[in-house]
Amino acid sequence: MNKQAYLLCSLIFLFFCACNNNNSSASNEGTAHETADSMKASIKERPFGDYNNAPVTEFTLTNSSGMQAGILNYGGTITKLIVPDKNGKMGDVVLGFETFSGYVQKGNPYMGALVGRYANRIASAKFALDGKTYKLAANNFGNSLHGGNVGFDKVIWNTEKIGDSSLKLTYQSKDGEEGYPGNLNVQVVYTLGSDNSLKIDYTASTDKATPVNLTNHSYFNLSAGKDSTVVDHVLQLNADKYTPVNDQLIPTGQIDDVKGTPFDFTTPKAIGKDIDKIKGGFDHNLILSKKGNDADSYREHQAATVYDPSSGRYMEVFTTQPGIQFYSGNFLNGDLQTTKGGQRYVAHAGLCLETQHYPDSPNEPSFPSTILKPGETYRETTVYKFSVK
Repeated sequence: MNKQAYLLCSLIFLFFCACNNNNSSASNEGTAHETADSMKASIKERPFGDYNNAPVTEFTLTNSSGMQAGILNYGGTITKLIVPDKNGKMGDVVLGFETFSGYVQKGNPYMGALVGRYANRIASAKFALDGKTYKLAANNFGNSLHGGNVGFDKVIWNTEKIGDSSLKLTYQSKDGEEGYPGNLNVQVVYTLGSDNSLKIDYTASTDKATPVNLTNHSYFNLSAGKDSTVVDHVLQLNADKYTPVNDQLIPTGQIDDVKGTPFDFTTPKAIGKDIDKIKGGFDHNLILSKKGNDADSYREHQAATVYDPSSGRYMEVFTTQPGIQFYSGNFLNGDLQTTKGGQRYVAHAGLCLETQHYPDSPNEPSFPSTILKPGETYRETTVYKFSVK
């Protein structure tokens, strides 16, 4: 081969190498681009069933870290919260059901649902307001629980996606619904944060004075189903007082110190340590010790932390609410059907941390008022934030 031919062959070879390198780079850039796209925050929806001739939809919010929150327009129900453990493995940390039939089965204990018009119990299913006595649905041993027979957990909410990380739900509770006065317009916004937090913003307004107390009733098990109960979860509550209850779980009107009682979670303690000292288990309202002066800044008010030593998952609860109902899943008995993965949800399979005003406040003048009046706005925020330790 002469010198000119050799140079020509070399140039051709270099040209093809350069082309191949460019194609390889383009391919790598495309892969990286696709990976970045797949991790962008998004909201997807899928049909989940029908209820009273209305379609039920599950909305799945995903953040840039891969955390997911599933929410139904039925009851504003949280169907899933998928977060990583200490090894980066994703797992669902709330109890729930595989199909919609699970959420409407008899005995569903408000799993993941929005609860109202009045969360928790109202004694004897009645209260007096402005000289009139209102009778409510007596759905719990003669008392009214979580809004009555058809509370906010059993209605279809209007939904609107806000950007790629928030879902707004709205519902109008008509005057007289479940015995409550006033047309109440309710808005709840779920926002999935990039810091693996789920924020719930509640607002409401009314045209007639009425009690309002809204919460979410998710059951948490930070092991993501690996442990059948939460008795080994370590709980800390920023609460040095609680409201004692009678045998129907109605507050007596007293406010007692937690110090020296099984209700003392002011320092982290395994849930199972003192659970046998409470008949039936924990199902009590604890009074939160507020810090800071900005009532609108939820980060000023850490209510609770939960830690699962086996998975390393750590949950923080922030809220503007004055109380929190710690419920240790006492009434779960393994009978619920279509549970996730066919698990048996036995007693203490999950725990609830329901941020709230105190139970039976409309009948206890010494408790913080829950009466919303025309021209006022009910506004509360709760955040569940996940990390690992």
